[in-house]
Amino acid sequence: MVERKPAPGDVASVPSDKEIAALLDGLDLSRRRSGAAAGVNLIGILQQVQERFGYLPPACLEQISIHTGLPLSRIYGVVSFYSQFYTEPRGRHTIRCCRGTACHVKGAARILDAIRRTLKIDEGQTTPDMFFYLETVACLGTCFLAPAMMIDTQYFGRLTPQRVHSILKSFQAKES
Repeated sequence: MVERKPAPGDVASVPSDKEIAALLDGLDLSRRRSGAAAGVNLIGILQQVQERFGYLPPACLEQISIHTGLPLSRIYGVVSFYSQFYTEPRGRHTIRCCRGTACHVKGAARILDAIRRTLKIDEGQTTPDMFFYLETVACLGTCFLAPAMMIDTQYFGRLTPQRVHSILKSFQAKES
C-alpha cells in the first residue's frame, strides 16, 4: 500500500502514534544520537511534520522532544514564535482578509463582516466542515485592488460584500 502524502491545504486529522513514529523515523535525527541536540534542525523537522499532518499535534511535539533530546518547552517556544506553525487543525483553504490602510479606507471591515456572515466563523476559526480557515493580515501588498482578500494563493480585489458571498459560494461549489 502506498501512503498518500496530503497536498498542501488538505484537511488535517489527528495522526496515530504509528504515523508519528513512521514520520519521525524517516527524518534525519542522527545528531541526537551523537548527543548534539543543539545541532538539530528543529525548524526543518517542524516544517516536515506540519507538511505531513497539516498542523503540529501535541503528540508529535512530545515525540520530537524525545527523539531529539530538546526540551519540550524549547520546541513550543519555536512553534509559538513563528507564525508559519499551527498547533490546531486548519481548514483546507485559508482566507486572508486584508486590513491594511488602503483596504481599511475602502471598506475592509464590510468585507470581513461579509466573510464572517457567509461562513459563520470569526477570525482565527475554521468552518465546521474544515473547508475554510479565516485570518486577517496587515497587508496583502495589493493596495491597487483594495479592498482585497486571498484564498490560498489566489487574490480577489475591488470587493463588495455581495461579491465576497459569490466568491465563497463558487469556491465551495468547485470542490463539491
